[in-house]
Amino acid sequence: MEKADLIRWGLIIGVPLFLLLFYKFILRVFFGLVIVPEDRIGLVTKKFVLFGKQELPEGRIIATKGEAGFQAQTLAPGVYFWKWIWQYSINFQPFIIIPTGKIGLVLAKDGAELETGRILGRRVDCDSFQDAEGFLTKGGRKGRQTAIIAPGSYRINTFLFEVELTEMTMIPDNAVGVVTTAEGMPLKEGQIAGAIMDGHNKFQDCDKFLDQGGYKGLQEQVILAGSYFLNPWFAKIEMVKMTEIAIGHVGVVISYVGEEGKDLSGAEFKHGNIVAKGFKGVWAEPLGPGKYPINPYIMKVELVPTTNLVLNWASARSESHQLDKNLSTITVRSKDGFPFNLDVSQIIHIPTTEAPKVIGRFGNMVNLVSQVLEPTIGNYFRNSAQDSDVIAFLGTRKERQQSAKDHIGNVLEQYNVYGVDTLIGDIVPPESLMKTLTDRKLAEEQKITYDTEKKAQETRQTLEKETAIADMQKEIVKADQGVLIAERIADASVKKATGDANSVRLQATAEADRLKLLASGEAEKTRLLAKANAEQIELLAKADAEKISLTGNAEAEKILAIGRSNAESYKLSVDAMGGDNFTQLKVIESIASQQVKIMPDVLIGGSGDSANGGISGLLGLQLLEKLGQKIQEKKPDLKQS
Repeated sequence: MEKADLIRWGLIIGVPLFLLLFYKFILRVFFGLVIVPEDRIGLVTKKFVLFGKQELPEGRIIATKGEAGFQAQTLAPGVYFWKWIWQYSINFQPFIIIPTGKIGLVLAKDGAELETGRILGRRVDCDSFQDAEGFLTKGGRKGRQTAIIAPGSYRINTFLFEVELTEMTMIPDNAVGVVTTAEGMPLKEGQIAGAIMDGHNKFQDCDKFLDQGGYKGLQEQVILAGSYFLNPWFAKIEMVKMTEIAIGHVGVVISYVGEEGKDLSGAEFKHGNIVAKGFKGVWAEPLGPGKYPINPYIMKVELVPTTNLVLNWASARSESHQLDKNLSTITVRSKDGFPFNLDVSQIIHIPTTEAPKVIGRFGNMVNLVSQVLEPTIGNYFRNSAQDSDVIAFLGTRKERQQSAKDHIGNVLEQYNVYGVDTLIGDIVPPESLMKTLTDRKLAEEQKITYDTEKKAQETRQTLEKETAIADMQKEIVKADQGVLIAERIADASVKKATGDANSVRLQATAEADRLKLLASGEAEKTRLLAKANAEQIELLAKADAEKISLTGNAEAEKILAIGRSNAESYKLSVDAMGGDNFTQLKVIESIASQQVKIMPDVLIGGSGDSANGGISGLLGLQLLEKLGQKIQEKKPDLKQS
């Protein structure tokens, strides 16, 4: 290393070292020089006193008049002389920083003794505890202090003050802070909470609260959502939810604090006092739906539904309000000794104006159900069932339901409750009785079924009879139509013959006229001959026409007679033989006239047995003979017809 480098490094190290030694041993010793950095304060301890009183007063640890010991006066950032190292000890202390969202709680290690019954030292003017000498000389008390230190930077003498950081008090939305103070006047006899007073800025100014005579303990006043500089040594905060009154309900307030108010319930109401708002007791004016900052330790809010309220006496069913969770199916005993169960639903309504009286009488809705509704409804149905047997009870359900509504409504009216309706649900008779009723009902239904089937059979028989008659009616109609057709054919033949005769006559007349004209110039002989021919032709034409006319009439009469005869014959046959017999006869005649073979010439038995085949053939011949005899027996009847 070169000489120049050595010199340079020597200067770099040596100059600061020299200055330090110069400060420590020359300026500090001979001139008492003290330099306090800008981010520090100097805490001074005096080791001894050259002249004057040296000892501190008894019970004191901080010197305010130059005594030896911890000094109240601190050194702010700067340069100080005459603080010789052999007489003074200087400790550099960082500033006390209170960050945002926190507060500083101060504990004084020195000062006057606290008054009897006090636990906190009252505020003195000492620049937020930065003036330690002022704190002690102005009567500052030893111990915990009512005053707090807000967020910021402070030059605080830690020989005298101990600072503890804590969170600010935060009250969230939909919550209230219930305050209990640890300092103040004792509560008067009979009071449970300190009265509301103003001026202390929501308990943030402890000294103002105490100066105004604030009481120690639970406070009526609550604090709402927000951030507060509350001294936790002075006030304890309990967060509770705001009292919410749902739509369809009112809140009846029972206040445990306040003056005794005038009873507004009237002489007839003998179940407690109903007082105006702000007095002790049940308030006559209930709270409507909404959210309220209620202190639950000094006030109680009983919710009363103002809509129709349904209560179920049923083991398997309960409403959302849970007022009927302890109610169960009612068991009753009938007149004939059968026990049975029935479910009952009671609908009630409590008007808003009557809600305070209901709460004043019963205390809450649960007591109303257990003390009035449950015994009233249960006993009514038990008494009602004893006057009737089970079957009659089931049969008169509607009437009993109306009677129950009237009776229970009258009872509830005495308790400021309106009975809207009483409904009987399931009725469960004994199983043995139900089996008997079921068997009886099944027998009745079977009887109805048998009667129905009987009527159906009778209807079927009538239908079959009418169907047979309808089938025979077709034959009768067919015969009638044959007669009508024959008449029409005869008429057509007559008309045709008449037309032909007229045609021949006209032709003959025309021919005669022609011959007459031709023969007008000939001899008389020719004329006479023509005349004779004409007359002859005329006679022939008349004869032919007459013949055709007579032939057509005769044919028509014949057809008409045959048709009428057949129709009359069929009708008489049907009347005489019956529809089924007549049909069988016609079938046999058709088989005989068409020479249809009913039995084959050669019979082949299905089993291959020749004896059985012969028997089958004989049976067929016997059947043909009987059919032939029946035909012969019927023919005379038909001929007579």
